[in-house]
Amino acid sequence: MRRLVMWDIDYTLLRGGGVAARAWKAAFTEVTGVDWHSTPSFGGRTDLDICAEVFAVHGVTDCTPERFFARYVEIVHESRHEFAEQGALLPGVREVLTRLGDDPRVVQTLVTGNVPEVAAAKVAAFGLAGSFDAEVGGYGTDDSVRATLVRRSLERARAKYGEDFRPVVVGDTVHDVTAALANGAVAIAVATGATAAADLTAAGAHTVLPDLADADAAIRALTA
Repeated sequence: MRRLVMWDIDYTLLRGGGVAARAWKAAFTEVTGVDWHSTPSFGGRTDLDICAEVFAVHGVTDCTPERFFARYVEIVHESRHEFAEQGALLPGVREVLTRLGDDPRVVQTLVTGNVPEVAAAKVAAFGLAGSFDAEVGGYGTDDSVRATLVRRSLERARAKYGEDFRPVVVGDTVHDVTAALANGAVAIAVATGATAAADLTAAGAHTVLPDLADADAAIRALTA
């Protein structure tokens, strides 16, 4: 059985330099006419979930997520060159993706809280787009619950390839770990974000890595 390796993006593969967060705030104020005054925790959450909180905290009742996301995506597109200028690819990422891409037993995709267009812009900025079958990914517009994104990705992969997969989720937050476990997936955590390795272990991650710099160790964990 082949593995479907589902990669989170932010603080797992790369740091975006705050580009998306700035675009989010600009789009919100432009579309709603309401000044931004409260920033939620973004880590590991879906854009639908964050959008609901932002609207509620700011008292917005006359705007839909779809209308907001449309402008948000436009602003990200306009500033997409800033991802590589102000952000960074995390250690070992390129080598691990390349080696897995050469393995016929593995299909790689994205399971991320980002909307699809923003996810695409982030990975493209670092030359990673060719590493993933984005068609079978799970995205922040699929559902507000992170676990559902994993399930949708697995369903899409099964439908496209006509086979079952062993799911593997790679992420840097407790949300990634719990979403993996809810779907019977192997949970590989990297302590490259704000969540401590001990907390990722306590959440139930099968393996916790400090980062992907030791490509051999990462490959062993991802293909065990």
